[in-house]
Amino acid sequence: MTTNTKCTFQITGWDEKTYQEIEGSAKLSLAKVTQSYSGAIEGTSSIEYLMAYSVHGTATFVGLERVSGTVDGKTGTFVLQHVGSFSEGKARSSWSIVPGSGTGALANLRGKGNYVAGHGEPAEVLFAYSFEPNA
Repeated sequence: MTTNTKCTFQITGWDEKTYQEIEGSAKLSLAKVTQSYSGAIEGTSSIEYLMAYSVHGTATFVGLERVSGTVDGKTGTFVLQHVGSFSEGKARSSWSIVPGSGTGALANLRGKGNYVAGHGEPAEVLFAYSFEPNA
């Protein structure tokens, strides 16, 4: 049975370094990010985003995020795989829980989510999850 719910996250740390400059002010960068979650997910996370910026200041990104916390009263860790973009001052991402990445009571957690986040403000996440038997 899938549960559809919401949670919020707040970025608590952002360290971004350019690793390649591209002609015309485009660039590739790596961002190491920490966050705190509340709501359906209670806990903290660390993410590494690979980002490709265009000459227009927009970006696309992919990332892996390890979440440590509680979902539905169950505690453990799991990994999210992100695909997203940044434009008009907003980051947009869709993500899914990497199958087999859960630990502890979250070992059988499956799910997906998405968000739109502005700079410096808490982001609301739409989150659909289930606990798969013997997954």
